[in-house]
Amino acid sequence: MNASGTSSLSYVQSSPGSPWGSYLMQIDRVAPHLGRLGHWIETLKHPKRTLIVDVPVELDDGSVAHFEGYRVQHSLTRGPGKGGLRYHPDVTLEEVMALAAWMTVKNAAVNLPFGGAKGGIRIDPHRHSEKELERVTRRYTSEIGIIIGPQQDIPAPDVNTDARVMAWMMDTYSMNIGATTTGVVTGKPVHLGGSLGRVKATGRGVYVTGREAARRLGMPLQDARVAIQGFGNVGSAAAELFVGGGARIVAVQDHGGTIVNPAGLDLAELIPHAHRHGTVVGFAGAEVLASEDFWSVPCDILIPAALEGQIGAERAARIQARLILEGANGPTLQAGEDVLADRGILVVPDVICNAGGVTVSYFEWVQDFSSFFWSEDDINVKLERILVDALKHIWHTAETLRISLRTAAFVVACTRILTAREARGLYP
Repeated sequence: MNASGTSSLSYVQSSPGSPWGSYLMQIDRVAPHLGRLGHWIETLKHPKRTLIVDVPVELDDGSVAHFEGYRVQHSLTRGPGKGGLRYHPDVTLEEVMALAAWMTVKNAAVNLPFGGAKGGIRIDPHRHSEKELERVTRRYTSEIGIIIGPQQDIPAPDVNTDARVMAWMMDTYSMNIGATTTGVVTGKPVHLGGSLGRVKATGRGVYVTGREAARRLGMPLQDARVAIQGFGNVGSAAAELFVGGGARIVAVQDHGGTIVNPAGLDLAELIPHAHRHGTVVGFAGAEVLASEDFWSVPCDILIPAALEGQIGAERAARIQARLILEGANGPTLQAGEDVLADRGILVVPDVICNAGGVTVSYFEWVQDFSSFFWSEDDINVKLERILVDALKHIWHTAETLRISLRTAAFVVACTRILTAREARGLYP
């Protein structure tokens, strides 16, 4: 404990360039705008619950491997934890803590009745068979089963996880408690209680918030040049919607490399190519570009939709876009954001820009409880209304306080979180 009685545990590994360090800096920037609620701000700097589990599984060759898994519940003040599960060889506890914290802010920013949580397993899924991944998923689910549930913490897909993984999680949890419990996860297959519109929801959210931001900037989407980093569900879905809105995709970067075509990439050919080959590289309708040169591609809109920590000061100085839409979680470091602000480049932050996925996850959760399911058109209309209203409120806050959209989103979210915290008080 320090002199004020506050533990410094949450600052472990919190260098400015780390995800948790970036989150803490964002919270510090919000503090001057919270008034009396600042009394509770330390609760935002300490995850409520952190679980580290060993995940031992028998591999196909008969050997036993151990993987480290995490589930972090950052805040449960406004409702059950909500956040994805990622499989990646570089997953760390510090990263999962930050992602859980951003989920807390994201859910509050769009006013969903959830807290924030996140999970991860340190594994390279591309090096394992489907059966091995199923065993990993089921063992991990059993290990974290003590803290998840429809009213406790609801996992969802994230990096390298999908509806299939969610089906395994739902089945494992259901078998362990002796009752089919579809609401324990979201992002499930539709025939197991999943929601229509969920797969493309995050990409749709990027498009909706991007369209609204562009309109406020006086930037027409017709013939706007869009560059996208990451071409999975989020990047490809956003690309389709922007092209449908009249824009052209001039560059795409994924784990395999970078391709560019100033006249616009043909998505009708590119998307099937990416599915067949697992990368956009090799697409005949584009030229290959050096990876770092992606950040210098002339464009109007840039969409980082891959992993966190992509835009630091150096890359920010080279970006030529007028508008950045954060399809990924935490893609912009604070140093990079300061450079972008100095250059007059607007950033629509992840906590609102990519909130389409968790919003439709909320719809799925509600539908599972009621056993009444909506049409995809209904889903898309409800999603658009929530995101447009949320962005309008955040934009107004930014203009009123003369702060960035990110800080405004945090002000809106943290005010809601800490108001709830104050009303609930401390127990015991």
